[in-house]
Amino acid sequence: MIIAMDVGNTNIKTGIYDDREMAQYVRFSTDMRKTSDEYGLMLLQFLALKGIGVEKIEAAVVSSVVPSINFTIEHMCRTYFNFEPLMVGPGIKTGLNIRYDNPREVGADRIACSVAAYELYGGPVIVIDFGTATTFNTVSQDGEFLGGAIMPGVKLSTEALVANAAKLPRIELVKPDMAINRTTVGNMQAGIIYGFAGAVDNLVFRIRSELGDPAAQAVATGGLARLISPESKTISRVNGSLALEGLRIIYERNRRPA
Repeated sequence: MIIAMDVGNTNIKTGIYDDREMAQYVRFSTDMRKTSDEYGLMLLQFLALKGIGVEKIEAAVVSSVVPSINFTIEHMCRTYFNFEPLMVGPGIKTGLNIRYDNPREVGADRIACSVAAYELYGGPVIVIDFGTATTFNTVSQDGEFLGGAIMPGVKLSTEALVANAAKLPRIELVKPDMAINRTTVGNMQAGIIYGFAGAVDNLVFRIRSELGDPAAQAVATGGLARLISPESKTISRVNGSLALEGLRIIYERNRRPA
């Protein structure tokens, strides 16, 4: 069994893989104040709850967009599992040709999602990750990571709106029945959900145009993918575990023979 950890700005998404199947899944809050011992004990408690012995865990693969927490995660793996985790970064075999001006700038989560999408669905493919930021990642027919676009995330935009507009309340992110609403809450929900869906479609249309392929498939992932995707005219698939699946694939491509 291996541990796949996708360290994001908000959550650490963790999958326990038994061969190619995800056996268990858990999320922890990304908290720079937590120590390696705290993360280690939380993970051990989760494994014990699921009846998985520590001796069954043979490796870990990690993508992180929070550099300040990397040492904590590495130290946790060394202390509680007695191995060095595979950290996704420059020099790691991904199976993609990274066509980026500076490959070191690309978030490891974007690469992991792109690896999984290309492996599962082929190319060209556009991956939209609805996380703290909403990222658009483009992979060509030949497996080249071409880059994409980044826009504010749904929750981040909502929080910014509430924080900077004194009369606007915090709202639940649910889809209203109409775009024309007669309540402030309904107005905000319509603007956020339908507005984001329209922004996503516009970017996908432009990326398809630049690829020269109007049929390039668009795959959504991330926490709010299932909320926005039904209102999109371009998203054809939703896969909430793309990043973890990509990490598993990357681990397989870098695993040293016994």
